[in-house]
Amino acid sequence: MEILFYILIIASSLVLIASVLLQSGKSAGLSGSISGGAEKIWGKNKGRSYESLLGKMTTISAVIFIISALALTAIK
Repeated sequence: MEILFYILIIASSLVLIASVLLQSGKSAGLSGSISGGAEKIWGKNKGRSYESLLGKMTTISAVIFIISALALTAIK
């Protein structure tokens, strides 16, 4: 059982590192927030974009990492 949690921790940490590094910065600056801010918020393809996929991957891998770490600690 410990081996399973070790594998989950390693895999989720690699996915977490990759998804965080592939995300672009959130600071668009003053000109980006004035001109294109509404398009980012109200855009049609917000849920299907590459950025949202990376955000979901980050969240899921972080949850898996935390649960695996807590379970591994409880087992030992």
